[in-house]
Amino acid sequence: MATAKTADFSLRDNRIARYAKALSHPARIAILRLLLKKESCVCGDIVDELPLSQSTVSQHLKELKEARLIKGEIDGVNVCYCIDEAEWIQASKWLSEFLALSPVKNTCC
Repeated sequence: MATAKTADFSLRDNRIARYAKALSHPARIAILRLLLKKESCVCGDIVDELPLSQSTVSQHLKELKEARLIKGEIDGVNVCYCIDEAEWIQASKWLSEFLALSPVKNTCC
């Protein structure tokens, strides 16, 4: 069985793939929209806003954190989440550049 050799690809391609994976579920898109609307970090409100259990929301937050699109800071017994602004800007730039690439005109299909 072949395995993905991420080290054989550029840092940019690996990061774009990580962003795409993080964006590949509607619950994570909803979480990002919620965080983007807030002017401060969100502590515990995320579960109240989504039709998902706490454990499911936690799994999605973990995926978003692994992609570095969000940050989480401990505030007492809560973890407060917000968009990682620097990473969001980088992700926006690289995803925009990638999606702006035009396919070569050929006779395929």
